[in-house]
Amino acid sequence: MVNRKALDPETSPAQAFGQRLRQARDERGWTQDELAVRMGLTGSHVSAVETGRRPPTNRFARSADRALGTGDKFERMTRALKNTSLLEGFTDFVTHEVRAVEIRLFELGIVPGLLQTPEYAAAITTGAVRRGAITEQQAEERLTLLTKRQASLERTPPPLVYVVLDESCIRRVVGGPRVMAEQLDRLAAFAELPSTVVQVAPFDLGERRSFDLPVTLVALPDRSHMAYAESAQQGRLERDMRFVQPLLTAYHQLQAEALSQAASVAMIEKVRKGTP
Repeated sequence: MVNRKALDPETSPAQAFGQRLRQARDERGWTQDELAVRMGLTGSHVSAVETGRRPPTNRFARSADRALGTGDKFERMTRALKNTSLLEGFTDFVTHEVRAVEIRLFELGIVPGLLQTPEYAAAITTGAVRRGAITEQQAEERLTLLTKRQASLERTPPPLVYVVLDESCIRRVVGGPRVMAEQLDRLAAFAELPSTVVQVAPFDLGERRSFDLPVTLVALPDRSHMAYAESAQQGRLERDMRFVQPLLTAYHQLQAEALSQAASVAMIEKVRKGTP
């Protein structure tokens, strides 16, 4: 079939669900529209779920099971998807992040995942396990996905990555002095890459800091933009430019207020000297 989107079930639970749905549909020789009619939905809705652009709901899964005669196969997959440690909207976002041509990050408190060393990332997830926030299996899920996300930065050509770190990201010690020292070295090395810009938003920026929560903005190959932001309880992927454009503007304002890359690297190295 021409222009059929390839699905990678290892990328996210949503892509795994979509691959199984496509396989079951193909086995019956149905088009997406034909399946949609049997489910009482639109073909565009089925297409969005099948390609991982829209997460499946319990209602969608039950309708798919009835239409395809698969018992409770898809409903069980949806329950497993809901039980993931990843916030709602994040797995959907990752499918876009791995093909973005530009990525803009702002983070508070911890170094963004894309820039974390394995030891730093492991310390973060270990802390969550000890608090009972996630299970060991869920911690492994997070680390596996992080490795794949970081690998996507090494594609050719690489995406342009702009990073603004609140000063708390480099001051907060995670994993002990050695792990933190290696993480700061990683930040300094990342700043030297030709496709990256790393800046620090110092504490004295005060009310001039544009964001109070972490935010990620991506530009896709077709030059469309989307934003992902999250709180402790949920994540939200925004595609509507009426809402994305103000975030882009705020990000550019933040970049103008933050330290230059040279001054930022100097601050990171100064903090690094205070660690073994």
